[in-house]
Amino acid sequence: MAEELSLLVPETHGITFRIQISVKELLDTDVLLKLLFHLPVNYPSTLPDISVNSDQLTRAQCMDVKDKLLEQAKKHLSEPMVHDLILWIQQHLKYVIKQSATVHNEKATLSKGTSAEDGIWMLLVHLDHMRAKAKYVKTVEKWASDLGLTGRLMFMGKIILILLQGDRSNIKEYLVLQKTSKVDVDSSGKKCKEKMISVLCETKVQSQHKRFQAFEVKEYSTLDELQKEFETAGLTTLFSEFVPPLLK
Repeated sequence: MAEELSLLVPETHGITFRIQISVKELLDTDVLLKLLFHLPVNYPSTLPDISVNSDQLTRAQCMDVKDKLLEQAKKHLSEPMVHDLILWIQQHLKYVIKQSATVHNEKATLSKGTSAEDGIWMLLVHLDHMRAKAKYVKTVEKWASDLGLTGRLMFMGKIILILLQGDRSNIKEYLVLQKTSKVDVDSSGKKCKEKMISVLCETKVQSQHKRFQAFEVKEYSTLDELQKEFETAGLTTLFSEFVPPLLK
């Protein structure tokens, strides 16, 4: 179980550090967990804030790991706990993931009726720029995959559009991720949240709209090529209303 610890700059309201651990999962594959602990000034009388990320796990699984760690943290309140939490997740990760899959399958079964009533929704957003393009694109692709969303990430000149289709709750979840995650870098190269995002349209998919079968990243040389993408999907009106104004 390899570990890598890095102490970030101490803050006036506590201290933050990141640790990476490699854990064997159910099929004996290595899962690299990236854990971020923020210890408030009155730690351990107050629980730490915990963030969990992993390229090998879905976002839902990462959230379940975080919830389990916080449950364990409550058992150690008023005593140093970070080391114990790391040991615990190393020993129990496979069980957390297995339980997570069972719970989410049950939730999916229960939510089918709700999803059917809500129908499929569509989201069109405009991004001002991408400085760390390769990383940004990879992140958007992962979010779309984790949330079961289809559509397009479209580049045409300086125009950047994201068109998504899927369950309404997942569309909402995507927007939360887009607005709250550090997906890009600022002019100094420091990671930053997306502040230059515009939601152009969020609406229910109509019968005349074509359903995208996958999420794809595409680049277009001309406005005509971009327009044809929208027309093929039955979204001519959407294009006419929202895209030409972006050129002004």
